[in-house]
Amino acid sequence: MRILKFLILFFFASNTFAQQKEADSNKMQWFADAKLGIFIHWGIYSVNGISESWSFFNNYINHDAYMKQLNGFNASRFQPAEWVNLIKESGAKYAVITTKHHDGVALWDSKMQNATTTVKHSAAKKDLITPFVASLKKSGLKTGLYFSLPDWSYPDYDGFTRDRKRYDYKQASARFKKFQHYFQGQLNELSTQYNPDLVWFDGDWEHSGEEWQAKNILENLRKVNPNVIINSRLNGHGDYDTPEQGVPVVRPASSEWELCYTMNDSWGFQPYDNHYKSSNMIIRTLVDCISMGGNLLLDIGPKADGSIATEQVKILKDLGRWTKKYGEAIYGTEAGIPPGHFNGKTASSKDKKTLFLYIDYKTDETILLRGIKSEIAGIQLIGGKSIPINKISSNTYGFRIPMQDFDQDVTVIKVQFKEPLSLAETSVKNISFDELFTDNKKPAESLLKLKQLSLELNAGTNIFDGSSLPADGLNFNPGVKPLDEAINKWVIKNAEALYKTGKGIPEGHYQGNTALSADKQTLYLFVEGKPTGPIAIKGLSNNISRIRVVGEGTMLNHQIFNKLYWSKVPGIVYIDIPQEKLDESLTVIAVLLDGPIKLYREKVGAIESN
Repeated sequence: MRILKFLILFFFASNTFAQQKEADSNKMQWFADAKLGIFIHWGIYSVNGISESWSFFNNYINHDAYMKQLNGFNASRFQPAEWVNLIKESGAKYAVITTKHHDGVALWDSKMQNATTTVKHSAAKKDLITPFVASLKKSGLKTGLYFSLPDWSYPDYDGFTRDRKRYDYKQASARFKKFQHYFQGQLNELSTQYNPDLVWFDGDWEHSGEEWQAKNILENLRKVNPNVIINSRLNGHGDYDTPEQGVPVVRPASSEWELCYTMNDSWGFQPYDNHYKSSNMIIRTLVDCISMGGNLLLDIGPKADGSIATEQVKILKDLGRWTKKYGEAIYGTEAGIPPGHFNGKTASSKDKKTLFLYIDYKTDETILLRGIKSEIAGIQLIGGKSIPINKISSNTYGFRIPMQDFDQDVTVIKVQFKEPLSLAETSVKNISFDELFTDNKKPAESLLKLKQLSLELNAGTNIFDGSSLPADGLNFNPGVKPLDEAINKWVIKNAEALYKTGKGIPEGHYQGNTALSADKQTLYLFVEGKPTGPIAIKGLSNNISRIRVVGEGTMLNHQIFNKLYWSKVPGIVYIDIPQEKLDESLTVIAVLLDGPIKLYREKVGAIESN
């Protein structure tokens, strides 16, 4: 009888767990399909154009001076419907707005005692959240509300500034409970008034989940909306990971994740922060997220009057041009295939019968797709034009795109299969020294041989070890007849990247093949075609001493974006290559580092703060 009771209980428990798992999966589907959201950091910090909340917490300005910005926060040009139209035009499927940052200023008409609100205390004298959410819901976009757990302005919160606390919450539990009642009350207001699809928490590092009453928070939110989605910044109680600024090098472990990302270096409006990424960079960042099965939550910071900076409007509109053109390859897709099969990012349809190839360079040469076991039904540009595809060898295909059909940012190719995609191993088949240099009278194959060479170098095989090739290439004679002059010319020009170089860096850090000098202090990047924007390196912890075009000696500039002073995650290195310096076959860039290469590849989840 006991065994029977146990089995019955086990059955119901298992069934309940399965049902809950299915329900959680269903509620996350819109989020997983959305791929693009817009983050909005708007608050009184936009008046002086200073860091949101952190400026007084870090004592850059005292709290009284910071709060005086309420007098200049007028929202006189705030047009919520125009905001929503712009967000929708960008291709985003949801928006997340700051209802209250760490400074404690509520942008809605909070009725909680001692609440600081834009209705009662700012020059705007308005509830700013209600009309925006109404416009969002009317448009069909999903509603996300950002809410800061800490409130550094509330008199009964323990935290105040970096070196000053109001009290020790462990010694004043009654006072901390008063604060718990306050912020829970504000959350209940937001939940009941706006019924958000998503709540984006921040600031959980200041207390434990128990101290925040995380379970109670979730229970109250789900009473109003059982399907509400929570980010991971609630001490591990959330539904998805939220890496910040640093584009992941490898795919995060969470099945759903979202990169929150600024257009320049600031979340809120800062008039002198002109370090904007280009629209091309932003589009390619979105592609990066899509290829790893994640979302991009792209930030805008409106001005104190509610207008949006022209630079930010342009990026949203440029993003909209691309998302409108390639929507089929964005929404509802899943993570692509592993690196090594294609020189670029990829994504897959849910049934695995369609593979999307994202190409952020232009070339009139053959583009390779390797390790494909499934039979290809057809290949075409998004939009309808079919493209011939040739089988080059077992499981390897090649195709060409007419130059006039390349997109200015990222071109997308759709490869359709007769059955769900099956992949073969992409182990590198080494090309011999003689095979490389022998002229086979097929000019189109010279580039394919160089691509094969770069693949070998990336994998750690260097056919020039033990050869007579000097570091500068001078007087090199491979001793092969008939000699492929184009190959020989390229080898002599790029000898530096072939002389005693070894295995390149792991996948994810750079799109393409690489090699390292013997002392591991020079990174060689192989660049195919004509990049549509600057090439990028992720997760490089070293400082860069200089960057050169191999064989040319031309020095190149670079920019670093999203390097946060408080985080060990490196910024992204972007390198512009002048088109006149691109090699007609395969360009090689040398990146000299300040020491042996150091790479950052740790697990990505929620990062410290925002």
